[in-house]
Amino acid sequence: MSVDSHDYSIIGKPLPKKDAWIKAAGEAKYADDLFFNGMLYGKLLRSPHPHAKIVHVDVSRAATLAGVRAVVTGKDFPGIKYGNMPQTRDYLPLAIDKVRYAGEEVAAVAAIDEDTAEEALDLIRVEYELLPAVFDPEGAMEPGAPQLHEHAASNISSQTAFHFGDVERGFADSDYVREDLFETQPIKQGMLEPHACVGLWDNTGRITLWASKQSPYVVWRQLSMGLGIEPGKIRFIQTFVGGGFSGGKQEAMPMDFCAVLLSKKSGRPVKFVHTMDEVLTIGHMRHPMKIWLKTGIKKDGTLLAQHCRIIANGGAYSSIGQLSMYIPGAMLNLPYRLPNVKYEAYRVYTNNGFCGALRGHTIPQICFARDSQLEIIAKKLRLDPVEMRLKNAAEPGETTANGFRLTTFGFRECIGAVVEASGWREKHAKLPKYRGIGMGCGSLVSGARLMGHSASAAELRVQEDGTVLLTTGSTDVGQGADTVLSMIAAEVLGVEIEDVRFAMVDTDITPVDPGTFGSRVTFWTGNAVKFAAEDARRQLAQVAAEKLGVAPGELIFRNRQVYAREEPQRSLGFGELVRMAEYRQGRIIMGRGSYSSGDELIDFRTGRGNMSPAYTPSACVAEVEVDPETGQVTVTGIWGAHDCGYPLNPLLVKGQVLGATVMCIGQALYENLIRIDGRVMNASFRDYKMPLVTDVPKLAHVDHINIITNDASGPFGAKEAGEGAATAVIAAVANAVYDATGIRFKSLPISPDRVLFGLKDLQEKSDHVAGE
Repeated sequence: MSVDSHDYSIIGKPLPKKDAWIKAAGEAKYADDLFFNGMLYGKLLRSPHPHAKIVHVDVSRAATLAGVRAVVTGKDFPGIKYGNMPQTRDYLPLAIDKVRYAGEEVAAVAAIDEDTAEEALDLIRVEYELLPAVFDPEGAMEPGAPQLHEHAASNISSQTAFHFGDVERGFADSDYVREDLFETQPIKQGMLEPHACVGLWDNTGRITLWASKQSPYVVWRQLSMGLGIEPGKIRFIQTFVGGGFSGGKQEAMPMDFCAVLLSKKSGRPVKFVHTMDEVLTIGHMRHPMKIWLKTGIKKDGTLLAQHCRIIANGGAYSSIGQLSMYIPGAMLNLPYRLPNVKYEAYRVYTNNGFCGALRGHTIPQICFARDSQLEIIAKKLRLDPVEMRLKNAAEPGETTANGFRLTTFGFRECIGAVVEASGWREKHAKLPKYRGIGMGCGSLVSGARLMGHSASAAELRVQEDGTVLLTTGSTDVGQGADTVLSMIAAEVLGVEIEDVRFAMVDTDITPVDPGTFGSRVTFWTGNAVKFAAEDARRQLAQVAAEKLGVAPGELIFRNRQVYAREEPQRSLGFGELVRMAEYRQGRIIMGRGSYSSGDELIDFRTGRGNMSPAYTPSACVAEVEVDPETGQVTVTGIWGAHDCGYPLNPLLVKGQVLGATVMCIGQALYENLIRIDGRVMNASFRDYKMPLVTDVPKLAHVDHINIITNDASGPFGAKEAGEGAATAVIAAVANAVYDATGIRFKSLPISPDRVLFGLKDLQEKSDHVAGE
């Protein structure tokens, strides 16, 4: 089905060039210099030690420095822990009795400029009593290991275990059973825009925080927890976020708490902006994992059973670790049909910066392990890796062993598309030495039913001039949500996208929302916007029907006109209709919509349940060239196919998919947060190696294919786009490197030094065999 086969006026169409830069966003209510007259600048003092007791903090010299207006320590806060889930709330705004990683926040200052604030930090004296530290999760689980948190036996932050089917019987019935151990590294989101906020605690006791956050209402609630203040006294106003990459700006941070408390003490608004060194040092990085995977398979390639055990290095705090451990096991069930699954995962506290969500949220790690192992098995059994994948492909209408109900699921089409586009059949195992091609596959949710709040809502008000003010609680983090949600409203109401103004999130005004994560916004908030627009259209249709003498259901809203379906000449201008409703009938045309896919939530104790209303499969083929002299791996071509349901904005979908692809090329080949004794050694973009534009294959060798399945439950048929494409990439690159070199890398990144050592070992083994 072609993208243009629907009779939409806006959905699925390119925006006019003159409006391409417009994201249909309303004016951001930024706190400007005029409003923030006398604003102060905040800085945070961080611990140099990975594990230590705080014996005493002396801020007297800093407090008396000229230009310093306020200083706070952990003891200035009420000592209430905050976090996402009741069982994992272990954050404090500032450390009080103990620090648990190098870089943890201990104190904060507010001064008239940044230089003075930095100078004040040097005057704060902290007396520490050093404690033994542990950086390896397996070591942290050993008896007698240093204990990070008193409540966590064996330093286990969270754990998950579930079992579906009869795994032992599945292994017994298998013709071939294989076990492998894979390992992934810590990486950071790498957003160019650092965390930033402005806090104000006014003389009425009301708190306002302006900040760049993905999930404003999460931050709003966490501020309430950590400050011990009811939410109604806190107002959060979103600013433009920049990049977040599904987790980098998800939660409240010490800077947020300190901004508002320093404001209370100083009587002025206080601004914090992290340096890039701070961004790369503190938490929310991708979980490094050790993944033990055992797979049983019939000789014809039918998958029968998998047993997976994961130990994840969670760092010093929980973040959303319970969810992080559930997801890899859940997604073992897709995109392949797997009747028997056993899963155990442990997220372990260590004296490192803490981990959280990052694009794909632990799914790229498990897909790397699984699809690497499938290629190993295919070679051992002399099976075609493509045919083996097709044989086990999950189908629409199926229910997985753990309870995922598949609606549309174009996985076979994804595989077929990348095989054809890449020339797989002509290239696999046939390219010259040091060139290779590999495949990976994955899947993702279109938003998830995971925690207490999973519904989305939207409101829109139609103004007398025919423009539309749209409000939701979702944020644009660079993925184009403002544009797509405005397109949905415009399509339903028959106006143009430039007629829609999209308001930034403001907890005093906008609907409550879980936030922007898990690829949920287009599907969940998009449905809410569609329903809100339909509500407003119904109200307007009643007025138009009376005027035009036709039934409301016979009216068409299009091109800023409202007309009778059978007699288009009987029409009203959209703005004229709105004014008629308001001026003559006193109506307020306001539409409300909400979307929730039901009360079903995942049971973390059993792992059973339908996590999402829709699932998106993807397939990726990568072609690489390896330089045997340097070990450098160059991706020379990459082809991806992704079932996004229906691409509401094809250009945005392509941008998101290619961005996800490049990001995971980085994890496969370059990126690694190097930590020695808990201290980050490469905390700058000079030393933290991310892909540059020069590392991306030429456009002639990059292809993205949308698989159109038109999911009935998504707005205009849409599903997730942007994270799912990331799940398959790392495995595709690893498998391509194997095809090029004959070396199976089970640990990431596949860096030049590892490639050179691998080639050396391979040559030594070859020489040994030749000499026998």
